[in-house]
Amino acid sequence: MSSLANQLVRAEKEEIARAIRTLLGRPLVSLHDDPAAFDLIRRRRQPLIQWFDYFCGWRLVVEPRQGYARLVKVRSEPGPTRPARRRRTTRAPFDRRRYTLLCLCAAELLTSPVTTIGMLAQRVVQAAAVEPGVPAFDPVRNDERAAFVDALKLLEHYGAVTAMDGATDAYLDDEDAKVLYRVDTTRVIRLLSAPVPPSRVAAAREQAHPAAGEAAPFVPGEGVLEALVAEARYGGDEPTETQRNLWARHSLIRRLLDEPVVYRDELTPAQAAYAASLTGRQLLRRAAEEAGFVLEERAEGFLLVDPDAVATDTRFPDDGSHAKVAALLMLDLLVTSGPVTAARLDEEAARLLRRFPQWAKAYQSDGGGPRLAADALEVLTLFGLARRSGDRVAALPAAARYRVERAVQEDS
Repeated sequence: MSSLANQLVRAEKEEIARAIRTLLGRPLVSLHDDPAAFDLIRRRRQPLIQWFDYFCGWRLVVEPRQGYARLVKVRSEPGPTRPARRRRTTRAPFDRRRYTLLCLCAAELLTSPVTTIGMLAQRVVQAAAVEPGVPAFDPVRNDERAAFVDALKLLEHYGAVTAMDGATDAYLDDEDAKVLYRVDTTRVIRLLSAPVPPSRVAAAREQAHPAAGEAAPFVPGEGVLEALVAEARYGGDEPTETQRNLWARHSLIRRLLDEPVVYRDELTPAQAAYAASLTGRQLLRRAAEEAGFVLEERAEGFLLVDPDAVATDTRFPDDGSHAKVAALLMLDLLVTSGPVTAARLDEEAARLLRRFPQWAKAYQSDGGGPRLAADALEVLTLFGLARRSGDRVAALPAAARYRVERAVQEDS
């Protein structure tokens, strides 16, 4: 019995760890997309809820009847490194127009559990016409319909809307296309992860910045992101000692889970002090162990390694794109030659294209070298492996993990 009990405890820990990493890689897990992952999260939801709340201050919502689990992740500092992407062909990131239409569609979908693409388009036309600062939506234009379709297809991907009859793509070529949708209004609401609802941002800012007895004017876009992610649990401008420690723990572990590598020189004084404390080190190691990560702690910083690569939506090294392959090839130059100029990277990329003329055909044209170098540098920056300062590009300490070791043969 003792041996069986130990096996059951070990199996439970392994399941919880895998569920944690699954939710980190996919904050929205649906029954219709991945039944096995959702069933695992459903069965272990209580310890999962407790883990995310204690270590990260993130809320996990599991809806067994609706068939989805939503990890409400909040970044301490908003960043553009994980944009929404189009579900069609290029997978290009959303632009401002598509984000605007996504928000308008989500707001209008809340009013009815069933709608058609034409009815929704007309409601978006009306909503854009009355919203200050929002450009008018004109479904007659092809580019406007394309942006509208991209917003809807993303909502379909998340399970917020389901096409019961017809296909969303049909609207690209025909403004009169017939598509019938079923709307999951609860899931539409769950997509938003901001601690402060957008409808309350203006009131919160007015209360925080009164002037001469009147509320300060609210300017759309000005400090909105900061207002949306403000979390009252940390005490605002006058936190207690307990709230400061709580923020240090949550913000540090959030960064470790969200970022490929966390360097000590990028930490705030409070985060650095917490990481150096006995309690901080113990909790970091405990969080990593319970989630199934390997924690690498070095003089320069911290790195969480997922042996199964479950907890991430993108990998490096990876041959999934030409930019990632070029990034790996150029990383050796950065590590061995020290800081180099951006022009040197352009030359290296051009050399790669000349050496492999059948490779990376999208870059085999005039200006292809600098474009490839720019895309590769973006990859290296995203993964915390390189940093650009002015015209100079330098490898960061984590880049040494990918250094090519060349064997030296001695003359016999």
